[in-house]
Amino acid sequence: MRKTTLSVCAVVALVTTLSAEDFSLLSHPKFNGEVRARYENVDDQSNTKSQANAYTVRATLGLNANVFGLDALTMKVEGTTVQAIGPQYYFDGTYNGMTTYDTVVDPVQTRFDQAYLQYKVGKTTIKAGRQVINLDNQRFIGSVDWRQMMQSFDAVLLTDTTVDNLTLTGGYIRSIAGITNAPVTLRNRGNSIVLNGSYKFNDMLKVTAYDYRLASTHDTAGVALTGDVPLGIAKIGYRAEYARQGDASQESLGGIKNAQADAHYYNLDALANVSGVLVGAGYEVLSGSTGSDGKTAFQTPLATLHAFNGWADKFLTTPTGGLCDASATFGYTSPALGKAVIVYHNFNTDHAMATKSDLGHEWDMLYTNAIPSVKGLSGLIKAGYYKAGDVATFTKDVAKVWLQLDYKF
Repeated sequence: MRKTTLSVCAVVALVTTLSAEDFSLLSHPKFNGEVRARYENVDDQSNTKSQANAYTVRATLGLNANVFGLDALTMKVEGTTVQAIGPQYYFDGTYNGMTTYDTVVDPVQTRFDQAYLQYKVGKTTIKAGRQVINLDNQRFIGSVDWRQMMQSFDAVLLTDTTVDNLTLTGGYIRSIAGITNAPVTLRNRGNSIVLNGSYKFNDMLKVTAYDYRLASTHDTAGVALTGDVPLGIAKIGYRAEYARQGDASQESLGGIKNAQADAHYYNLDALANVSGVLVGAGYEVLSGSTGSDGKTAFQTPLATLHAFNGWADKFLTTPTGGLCDASATFGYTSPALGKAVIVYHNFNTDHAMATKSDLGHEWDMLYTNAIPSVKGLSGLIKAGYYKAGDVATFTKDVAKVWLQLDYKF
């Protein structure tokens, strides 16, 4: 606890010092902050542990400023602390030793989640240091902002928009600070290269191509078509995507040499908005292996995984036989009433595992809205109910419920 307290004090002291008017190194300071309080309940029937009841709060304080009085050179420093409110009746997956409870991966911790310099010339920007990287829809590279401590990257990232409608992004990732900040996470997949380019023809068609070379893991190259198609009173947003995963061309420090992979991915989904009424469907396939065909399961270890394949988080790692996810979405959204959504998932393997293919199904529900009369404050109620299938390790139900208040300034 003493270490955590000192870390929080260090963050506050640094930001206070950097914002002082007589500190000539920095100018035009802008602050950002967030306080997010959450209750999470987990009931995982695959074990005999007690239900998790996690009361946690995340507090973030950040500063943006110009450096040396130059408009082109800016910096950002941001610190985040995650603390438990009251006793910890949950296992945090890493540190707290409460192994008789189900897992909620929100360990108590404090760190700088961002600390970088940014230089902009024309329409080209380069950022160096610890930073959040969210590429495309975060299916492959994301900040995992759903968890109380986000994932960030020690990286150099270059973005160019010189050509109208064309966005090019290239980055080198030296190391990764994951949601638990465990030492193995910091080294894992360091020395990686990410490349992403997109061209927007019009509102109905944007083409995105990418190549993500994760060290000692795999290389993933793919293309996605996205857009919004107006049809009378409806607007239909769609995504069509294909990717191929092959052997790793990059090696991390002390990592696996010549890491092998052979898998593919495709996704088709559409969501119609008719005067606020939402109706959608999707089909996503992460290929797998029979166990004897020399193939591997398609994996996305640096993605914001919670956003995909059900909020109960049963498929953070793709099963050996792969994953086929057929989904349907129903909901309503409006500025006054907020957003309410129900999502249904039906899961199966790509290849049978011990002659079985049923990975179960899931119902997800969400309601979120701004709190009236308090600028920056929003509330959220969310639940995921996974019902088991017949494939080994997927034969038990999981239920998760969240209540959340989030204040940003």
